[in-house]
Amino acid sequence: MIDGVYITELKQLVDERGKVMHMLRVDSSLFSRFGEIYFSVINPGVVKAWKKHSDMTQHIAVPVGRVRLVIYDDRRDSRTYGSLVNVETGEDMYLLARIPPLVWYGFKNISPTSSLIANCTDLPHSPEEVEQIDSFDKRVPFDWDSI
Repeated sequence: MIDGVYITELKQLVDERGKVMHMLRVDSSLFSRFGEIYFSVINPGVVKAWKKHSDMTQHIAVPVGRVRLVIYDDRRDSRTYGSLVNVETGEDMYLLARIPPLVWYGFKNISPTSSLIANCTDLPHSPEEVEQIDSFDKRVPFDWDSI
């Protein structure tokens, strides 16, 4: 695993009426503070990558659909420098991914329908603290066409 990244299974409470899908609680060891929560819709086959934040921590879950989440550590001073995490997540494999600052991440929707990503951050979004590069930039050693 990449230093500072945590991926954990989330609880779902299912009955004949539907389900409740937990994401993040204030008493979780992964929670530090609330910045904002937002939702991102990804259309089938679309890639949203690459992004890294200088200060913000992401807490990501996919309650609708299914995505491939890829996380890459290019922090030269990290003990996991060069490591890559590649995981499928969605409503049938419901996970919480905590992504620390300075780590690249991206998604590809692998569902036949749109997927919904929920992101609870520890800081409000600021364009000054985010860096983005093209989805196929070779600085991140991952090929989205391979999935």
